Amino acid sequence: MKANYLPISLALLILTSCVPQRLMEETKNKLTSCETESAALKKSNQENEAKLASLTEKLTKEEKELAGLQRDTSIMATNLRLLQNKYDKLNSVNDQLLDKYNRMLVGSERDNAALSGKLQMTQEQLLKKEDELKALEARLNKQQQDLDALSAELKKREARVNELESILKSKDQATADLKKKLQDALLGFEGKGLTITQKNGKVYVSMDESLLFESGKTAVQPKGVDALKNVAKVLEQNPEINILVEGHTDDVPMKGAGEIKDNWDLSVIRATSVTKILLQNSKTDPTRITSAGRGEFFPLDPAKTPEARKKNRRTEIILTPKLDELLKVLGSN
Repeated sequence: MKANYLPISLALLILTSCVPQRLMEETKNKLTSCETESAALKKSNQENEAKLASLTEKLTKEEKELAGLQRDTSIMATNLRLLQNKYDKLNSVNDQLLDKYNRMLVGSERDNAALSGKLQMTQEQLLKKEDELKALEARLNKQQQDLDALSAELKKREARVNELESILKSKDQATADLKKKLQDALLGFEGKGLTITQKNGKVYVSMDESLLFESGKTAVQPKGVDALKNVAKVLEQNPEINILVEGHTDDVPMKGAGEIKDNWDLSVIRATSVTKILLQNSKTDPTRITSAGRGEFFPLDPAKTPEARKKNRRTEIILTPKLDELLKVLGSN
């Protein structure tokens, strides 16, 4: 563009020397207009060059993008072919599976028909089993009710048994205490024709004939009276004790002609004599005492020897704790 400026200036110089002033002015104005236009063109040219550079850069970028798209398109085409092959294979497999499914469907319909028949029969059996189960549940409920009732009754009986055991335990303790009191009271007589034993919940005070009576007699000797008075004191202090006085003889028959005609008479009268001494000057209630004669029929030793017969000739005072509480419990059953 600078190469064009020099000829124009030269031309102006020539024209200045050759043309009139007015023409000179016009030419100058045109020159100014041309310079302005030239400057505008220069600016436009610069702008176009900048745009061209931008477009060139954009074209280069788009060419790169196009190359990338072409590569992607080539890859996608390859992938598409691979996918098409896979699709064709899947389609073939699907056709095979569909054919197999149709064949299985035909067989399944036959199986379903058979299963339906079995199912109906099974349902009928199930209904029957349910009826049986309901009947069994009803029986079990009835048995449970019976069991509950029995359990309640058993608990009541257990309570009664516990009560009875408690009463018996207290009676056993009372019996043991009574034996101890008698042993203390009769300390000087034990082993001298008198023994004290405890068995079956009772205390037995056994006195030989030698301590109480002369042979064949019914009157109690003085040493026997002393022993009986000591027994009477213990009985007076223990009102909850029942008293049984039993007379026993040996097996030698009596040949008396008076009031004692046999061993029955002898055993009864001796028991009565002992009873009267126990009650003499005592606060013991007579209703607590029973007198009985057992004759020779309850021997301690069945041998036919003098020693055995001596053992059998005895009077026993059998002391039993009253069982009123026990009888009440038994009566409530």
